[in-house]
Amino acid sequence: MKTSNLTKIQLETLLIDILAENYTDKSLNYDEKGRLRLTKTAVSRGSFNRTLMQAKKNVTESIYTILLLGYLGIVQSTSLTPYLEAANKLQAYTGAFRQLPEEKGDLNSQLKMIDILREELASMLEQLAKDTTS
Repeated sequence: MKTSNLTKIQLETLLIDILAENYTDKSLNYDEKGRLRLTKTAVSRGSFNRTLMQAKKNVTESIYTILLLGYLGIVQSTSLTPYLEAANKLQAYTGAFRQLPEEKGDLNSQLKMIDILREELASMLEQLAKDTTS
């Protein structure tokens, strides 16, 4: 999150929108989605919508930046495979972390496995950053 192009509020808004659209039986309007934000005061429909548009714009611009850097030869390839592999590693890491309370067994070995996944992910991201800037 610290090194992403999204603010905390933009990410929260984007997640609320995606989860409300894809994981609920009921369609929520922007007023209802705005009330789901973690802020202490109510968020207006317009404010929620503006933040959502900013988040989507930042995501789109990030993807175009990767493609542009590949096209210009700054990144070795326009292929997004290394980034998708990093995303898959992150998904495995978070999935393993979520399953900790559910799984029975040696907690120490589970924590070691999660730490290994975290280190692999950090290494992949560092390498991607080096490849982009060198």
